[in-house]
Amino acid sequence: MAPGQRGWGSHYRGFVLLSILLGMRWEAWAGQILYSVSEETDKGSFVGNITKDLGLQPRELAERGVRIITKGKTQLFSLNPRSGSLVTAGRIDREELCAQSPRCLVSFNILIEDKMNLYPIEVEIMDVNDNAPRFLTEEINIKIMENAAPGVRFPLKEATDSDVGKNSLQRYQLSPNHHFSLVVQSGDDGTKYPELVLEKALDREEEGLHHLVLTAYDGGDPLRSGTASIRVTVVDVNDHTPVFSLPLYQATVPENVPVGTRLLTVNAIDLDEGIYGEVTYSFWKITPELLQIFHLSSLTGELSTLKGLDYEQSSFYELEVQAQDGAGSLTKAKVLITVLDVNDNAPEVTVTSVSSPVPEDTPPGTVIALFYLQDKDSGKNGEVTCSLPENLPFKLERSIDNYYRLVTARNLDREKMSVYNITLKATDGGIPPLSTETRMSIHVSDTNDNPPTFSDSSYSIYVPENNPRGASIFSVTAQDPDSDKNAQVTYALAEDTIQGVPVSSYVSINSDTGILYALGSFDYEQFRDLQLRVTARDSGDPPLSSNVSLKLFVLDKNDNAPEILYPALPTDGSTGVELAPRSAEPGYLVTKVVAVDKDSGPNAWLSYRLLKASEPGLFSVGLHTGEVRTARALLDRDALKQNLVVVVQDHGQPPLSATVTLTVAVANSIPDVLADLGSIRTPSEPDDSDITLYLVVAVATVSCVFLVFVTVLLALRLWRWHKSHMLQASSGGGLEDVPASHFVGLDGVQAFLQTYSHEVSLTADSRKSHIIFPQPNYVDTLISQDSCEKSDSLLTSIDFQECKGEAPSSQVS
Repeated sequence: MAPGQRGWGSHYRGFVLLSILLGMRWEAWAGQILYSVSEETDKGSFVGNITKDLGLQPRELAERGVRIITKGKTQLFSLNPRSGSLVTAGRIDREELCAQSPRCLVSFNILIEDKMNLYPIEVEIMDVNDNAPRFLTEEINIKIMENAAPGVRFPLKEATDSDVGKNSLQRYQLSPNHHFSLVVQSGDDGTKYPELVLEKALDREEEGLHHLVLTAYDGGDPLRSGTASIRVTVVDVNDHTPVFSLPLYQATVPENVPVGTRLLTVNAIDLDEGIYGEVTYSFWKITPELLQIFHLSSLTGELSTLKGLDYEQSSFYELEVQAQDGAGSLTKAKVLITVLDVNDNAPEVTVTSVSSPVPEDTPPGTVIALFYLQDKDSGKNGEVTCSLPENLPFKLERSIDNYYRLVTARNLDREKMSVYNITLKATDGGIPPLSTETRMSIHVSDTNDNPPTFSDSSYSIYVPENNPRGASIFSVTAQDPDSDKNAQVTYALAEDTIQGVPVSSYVSINSDTGILYALGSFDYEQFRDLQLRVTARDSGDPPLSSNVSLKLFVLDKNDNAPEILYPALPTDGSTGVELAPRSAEPGYLVTKVVAVDKDSGPNAWLSYRLLKASEPGLFSVGLHTGEVRTARALLDRDALKQNLVVVVQDHGQPPLSATVTLTVAVANSIPDVLADLGSIRTPSEPDDSDITLYLVVAVATVSCVFLVFVTVLLALRLWRWHKSHMLQASSGGGLEDVPASHFVGLDGVQAFLQTYSHEVSLTADSRKSHIIFPQPNYVDTLISQDSCEKSDSLLTSIDFQECKGEAPSSQVS
């Protein structure tokens, strides 16, 4: 505690600390921290250890925004940030602050801004003896009748002392003389009134003028005093003194009365005649300040105003007037003027503290601003109410004294409203009411409460294949309604694999712009679609993110030419040979060109046409089937070897095509083919020709052996059948009606022939020429002459003997 601080302050401080420990709110308690300091101390004088009493550390004064909130315009105290003490901000004059009030208390509040808490503080200003007693006039004039009897008392004008207590006026002393003494009377309010007492009869002829000195003393240390001269004039006999009609005059006037308004009239009567009966009026006891407000007519006694009254400065005036006759006899009376308040002052709103910006995640009930309401008027005129516009997320709560707090009523959302322009309206209770509007702006700061969002939940991307590497293929954008870094969005591809390969090997994304780039050239034939997932993440703390799925479709382009599957081109460079019997009719299926295209859609639609032929018009190709058929009957003049060039073309833009060269051998029997093999093939090297010759001879030998074997087998079967027939005939049995299919051993022949159905290559050099015996054409029965003329097989079979008449023959594949 500061020196001079009251003893109960330490007990109070202990109670305060206990209250803090128990979680009590200071402002909920009616008490205050009380300090004391003497007036006229130097600037920076210690008043009290405020940080200790508040349970704080000195460094917390700046950290927590601790400051002094005063109601007046003058800052009397300040906080020392180093020591944490409350000190004086300048010289303090107690008399200026509190006049002659017995106790001078200065009230203010300590605001801890981070919590918007107010703590009431009172400092008692202790009086020092810095003022001497002072008379309002330096000379006091008194007229006394020469026949006045001893013992008569004459009131004197008292002195004033601005100090209080023992430092105030304590006693009077009159200078030594032979005719007068001094008596001091005490009023109800403790004021000491000096009176001059006539001790010895006066003789005007002996001494008509007496000079005395009146001294007033206070009780301070050091002792101070003030003096006034008393001039006593001895006059002739005056039988009567003036008498006021009332001992006390009172008037009640509103504060807004016009200047010059008559407030009241004092009246005194003197029964003497002539000059002794003429009464004049004047102020007996009045300060210089009141002389500027009131005027008293010396002749009529009318009391009027010299300037406007102000209830807020003073609501009550006490004056003393005197009535004096021509002989100097006087009498006193009191005048009381009561000033009534009128509603002439609008409320005042003082914003003490504002927290701006306010985070949008501030919970309801958080203090945003602190302000003070006051109205200089009194009564109903000084009762102030405060209101806010509706539909705002704020409300008002009353704090201590006339302080109000602006607190959040519900959650804030910066994305809906980033600035609140609040108008506080303070209205008093007067008639008519006066109001004041104060505007303040509350900015809402952003918190990361919104993740980035995409306009769609998914996107489809269409990219033609064979795209350039590094080309931009798409762009995604996510919007974040937050601000600053909370709205800074970065993009990334989610980790995933396609066919065992990471997605990042195919596509990359610009983390800042969201543009997707193809890292390579897409191939429709490799994959047709790609599933991607893009993550948009803001830069808040903690960061928020959202995902969007992208499906990338690769569009086909005509980048693949048709591929010939059949006839397959031998790897050795030889030319495949298709056989067509000379007996083939128009439309006979010679072979079929089979092709595929890896593209899709119109790019894979294939059409076939005959590009070149040895004999135009002999063969035709199906436009959509690729079937090679005879266009007319074969003639003897038609060459054995027919070269056909078939082109296969797709429907892409531009179209792509492939060609295949077919060699068709026109012959009715293998010997015919063998005889012309040399003309079919074109040897390129002597060694190849010798090998081919050996192979041809071997094939011919095997074929001849096979034909001899079949002939012998048929002969044996016929001989056995004939022998069986003869035996049946000798036994009386006939076989005329037995079908040919019931011949003994016919099924075995069929099985044997079927077993020997095969494909025989007639050349070792497949780059030049070969003859194909298709495997699918098996012989199930002995064919007839009609069946020898047409064949549905893809490759034409070679007859080992011509079909003539009704003789049975076999078609071997």
